[in-house]
Amino acid sequence: MPPSAAAFSFAQPWLLWLLLFVPSLAVLFGRQGGAPAVRFPGLDVLREAGRPARARSGMFSRVLPLLALAAAVVALARPQLSNAFTRVESSGIDIMIVLDVSRSMLAEDYRGEDGRRANRINTVKKITRQFIELRPADRIGLSAFAGRPYLVSPLTLDHGWLLQQLDRLRIGLVEDGTAIGSALASAASRLKDSQAKSRIIVLLSDGGNNAGRVAPATAAEAAAALGLKVYTIGAGSQGPAPYPVTDALGRTVYTTIEADLDEDTMKKIAAISGGRYFAARDTRSLKEIFDTIDQLEKSKIEVTQFREYRDLYAWPLALGIALLGTHLALAQTVWRRSP
Repeated sequence: MPPSAAAFSFAQPWLLWLLLFVPSLAVLFGRQGGAPAVRFPGLDVLREAGRPARARSGMFSRVLPLLALAAAVVALARPQLSNAFTRVESSGIDIMIVLDVSRSMLAEDYRGEDGRRANRINTVKKITRQFIELRPADRIGLSAFAGRPYLVSPLTLDHGWLLQQLDRLRIGLVEDGTAIGSALASAASRLKDSQAKSRIIVLLSDGGNNAGRVAPATAAEAAAALGLKVYTIGAGSQGPAPYPVTDALGRTVYTTIEADLDEDTMKKIAAISGGRYFAARDTRSLKEIFDTIDQLEKSKIEVTQFREYRDLYAWPLALGIALLGTHLALAQTVWRRSP
């Protein structure tokens, strides 16, 4: 809870209007002139001597009381330094994001913002990044899977580091396949010791379970027993999708692959755990799905701000007293007038 930069202010700034009377008093005293040191019955004796120049000491003798008065007015206005403190209390949500990185995620049946064809994995990574950036108060972890699952990032509040790991995520780090059940079981194990009031898993895949040792329904039941809610997302179009391959000359050519998404299994996982299933047929629907999950699972954040004040009126008050004391001392010594 670090304080913000110190701010200067006045507790009673309206009193500063009294400073306008200081120059008025200076003009008034200047017109009246000082008290005479020697009285004469007439001016005839002094007329020929002409008007003498006013000594500088006389000017200072009038300025010091005015400056003391100005300092007193500033002290009455109560100058202050203040520091604002902000305390943030949040009951965040622990979230494990589980992404399919099997080779079928290279299929290009999505569209980028420029309208060009985009593959599933890059589109999913981009939308996932936006989802993470919208949830600064939540601990979020990231897991990936193909033929087997692996941890990309444990639960963390360091979202900058988490996004770096998301950017490094790519296809081909483990053997190919789609181990949905094992991936779900692995994510659940990462959340079982969490003390958060709400714990969810977001699982995205474009295929059917064909690898791993844990059946998806069994993993879903284990997650539900731990109090975990699973949101499942089926990625990709329903029909054939363009898929890039490299020919014998090293060129990228395209073939087509058929969708093998097992929507029934994805729906069953969500139903068992009390979550929901979403179909992400295109880029727009994928973004809407993550927006919907963001709205369904909101974190509670309470922000309390208070301000600490330190009065500085003693400084201008001390200055005013010093100026007035200096004036009185000099008036009885070097500025003393003859009676």
